[in-house]
Amino acid sequence: MQSEPDGTAIASADRFTHVVQDEAGFARARQAANRAWALIPIVTASGFAGLGYEIVWTRQLSLALGTEMMAVLGVIAGFFGGLALGAFALDRPIRRSQSPSRIYAILEAVIAVWGLISVWLLPAAGRALAPLLGTEPSAVLLWAGSLALPTLVLLPATMAMGGTLAALERMTRQARGEARVTAGVYGANTAGALAGTLVSTFLLIPALRFSGTLLCLAAVNAFCALGALAVGPAAKADTEQRRPERIRDVRFTITLFATGLLGIAFEVLVVRLAAQVMEDTVYTFAGLLAAYLLGTAAGSLLWQRSGRDANDGNLRGLLAATAFACITAAAFAPYAGRLVELVSTADVFGELAVAISLFLVPATAMGALFGLLAQRVSDQRGSVGSAIGINSLGACIAPLVAAQVLIPGVGAWTALLAVALGYLLLLPPGRSALLWSAVPAMLALVLWLNPAPSLTRVPSGGKLLAVREGPMATASVVDDAAGVRYLEVNGHFRMGGTSSTRSDYRQAMLPLLLHEAPQRALFLGIGTGATVVGGTQMPGVSVRGVELSREVVDLLPWFVNPPPTSAPRVTVADARRYVAADTGQHDVIVADLFHPALDGSGALYTVEHFGAVKRRLASGGIFCQWLPLYQLDLPSLRAIVRGFLDIYPDGSAWLNHYSVRTPMLALIGTQGGRHLETGALAARLGNPAIASAVRPLGFEAPIDLLGQYLGGARALSAFAGEGPRNTDDYPFVTFDARRNVRALNAAPWSLLLAIIKDIRPDPNELLADGAERGALGARLSAYWAARNRFLEAGASLPGDPRGAALIEAASPGLIDALRLSPEFDPAYGPLMGMARSLLGSDRAAAARLLRKINDAAPSRREARDLLLREFGLRNE
Repeated sequence: MQSEPDGTAIASADRFTHVVQDEAGFARARQAANRAWALIPIVTASGFAGLGYEIVWTRQLSLALGTEMMAVLGVIAGFFGGLALGAFALDRPIRRSQSPSRIYAILEAVIAVWGLISVWLLPAAGRALAPLLGTEPSAVLLWAGSLALPTLVLLPATMAMGGTLAALERMTRQARGEARVTAGVYGANTAGALAGTLVSTFLLIPALRFSGTLLCLAAVNAFCALGALAVGPAAKADTEQRRPERIRDVRFTITLFATGLLGIAFEVLVVRLAAQVMEDTVYTFAGLLAAYLLGTAAGSLLWQRSGRDANDGNLRGLLAATAFACITAAAFAPYAGRLVELVSTADVFGELAVAISLFLVPATAMGALFGLLAQRVSDQRGSVGSAIGINSLGACIAPLVAAQVLIPGVGAWTALLAVALGYLLLLPPGRSALLWSAVPAMLALVLWLNPAPSLTRVPSGGKLLAVREGPMATASVVDDAAGVRYLEVNGHFRMGGTSSTRSDYRQAMLPLLLHEAPQRALFLGIGTGATVVGGTQMPGVSVRGVELSREVVDLLPWFVNPPPTSAPRVTVADARRYVAADTGQHDVIVADLFHPALDGSGALYTVEHFGAVKRRLASGGIFCQWLPLYQLDLPSLRAIVRGFLDIYPDGSAWLNHYSVRTPMLALIGTQGGRHLETGALAARLGNPAIASAVRPLGFEAPIDLLGQYLGGARALSAFAGEGPRNTDDYPFVTFDARRNVRALNAAPWSLLLAIIKDIRPDPNELLADGAERGALGARLSAYWAARNRFLEAGASLPGDPRGAALIEAASPGLIDALRLSPEFDPAYGPLMGMARSLLGSDRAAAARLLRKINDAAPSRREARDLLLREFGLRNE
């Protein structure tokens, strides 16, 4: 007989089953939570590597293609274009994959491998492209070439990058078991990009060079790939999903595209304005980019945290908020310079604070806005690939629109208002659209009717004569209260003026006189044009100039206006790219003073560039690289000298003048190496046509030129010592910008005094034969000693003395210099001027000074004759 089942036993079994099921559910939940948490460092590290690659690759490409605006725009377009293509092409495979983590690992592996290949491939491709473009390509050709190089060479990596975010979003959605993760993934990825920007710029590149940084970033990719495989897929992939919807709303597609365009355009415009008040170093740009990424990450994470729906009502609110934030940034931008002054003592942290004040609020709104848009696409299609692709296409053309349409058309500041208006035009139609747009529109109108003051600093009593605002720079011509006219670039970089014309002419004449018979001269960088026009004064020399900024070239007539028959031909081009593409030969190449801290200038002091210049020198040709000692620190100078001597083993150093306020050093190298023939130099100085050009500049006899000599290759090598070179792979000068900026606050003669103390000139390195060395060597040694004492005396002057106070303070040092070398005219001439000025106010003091001059230089007649004429004294 069969008994009935025990009800109590059945109930116990049911409870046991539920407990087991609950425990299994809890275990699965814990596993899902663990997977979700494990994905966070992977998501962040992926963004870290992506921005690290972008920074390294764009800088490497600028070395090959130049820093002309069209080249920069082409590189950016190529990078974003690859991201967009990858996002579109990989969207479907990622959405349908049973294992998105496996696809993601493959993508990271592709990026890592291509990152390693790019260590060699990118520089090689850049070297091959420059000659194909030529020295004067059209704007369209330059943009197309600069677009093609990164697009083709980096396409595997950029396409893979375009798919990583979509794969990470799907992996996170599976791990968390919920659909609303898009903004959070984007925010975490952008936070990693923020870290990648700062760590790459401040730590990795200065320590590991570009090549080492690429290896490090490839290791990060490997970590991401292995981490994704280790985390593995969720228990059951969501492969059986509803059929994805197409984005049928044309207005929504336009919004995705336009927000990418407007967001990057806003970034370009603010960076352009910030360059006029900040230091414009590599660290300035990194700080601005980091502030933009910080806001974007914060906005995305805040939107994720809010839990709001991605509906039209919230879209209207975020579009209006973004427009309002852009307008407030425009209102604040003209006064950012005051904040820069307040935080100037905080060094790079002060600049970062200014960058955050400009970018944080607008970028936060933009981050939340993209989080909403991406979430809506993910809800419709099950993947964010389409959102990333459409948005990246807008970002692809944004720099071109900003630089070639907005800035030339309305100016950078007014263009910010246009960007804000663009966001308002994207508001979905509805009753509330007018309400949301009312306040931002009214504020924009008020600002437009009351435009911002100029960012160019005009001194008290001075006036602004002309301004040219373009995509490369804002160039201004300013008159100060004393009537001195000068050229200012980006609000605070003074590029010469009417007070420095004589010095500028000497910059041209010194290398031209060192060559025995120059016929063709190339000037890299022209500033006010005085140096290149000075070169045209040398008889028989055909002169050509190369200048990066069209805005600077447009202002040349304010400073130089040579007759058409002698006007030099000026090409607007990047100097590095021009030299690499040039096929001509030049007798003399003169490189102007390039501010070493200015982002991009350090590339003009690299070993590779010096080598490219040497290949453009004719037999016996001379290369002269001018260095601004008042803008350099000692480590950068030594790195430049080491690299220069690697290419020019016969290199030598020369001064331009004996001013301690703006000391300049010329590094002179030759094609073939040779000693200076003083006989030939004397003959050239005696040529009437040449003499009429150089005597007003102080070059009358050979010793006037030879007195500028600081030292030859042996002395320079001992001064430079062992240490790093400034190379394309290790841009030491570029990343030494913080010390070079601090050098601006030191006494301008500090580095000059260190140089004359450490470098001992040897006549045997300078002069050609033994007889000449014996006759002239002793005179030169005395002259150089007098020169050094003269410079020390100038540096020791207290404050800015005038009149009798200047005579009392300066005359003892000048007398000392004259005792060392009676033929040292830079001391004798000023002393005689002082004595003549005293004749009208203090004749006794004039007599005492004339006696001292005569005692120090008894072989010269001027002081003795003046004593006899004024006081009847012959030898007293």
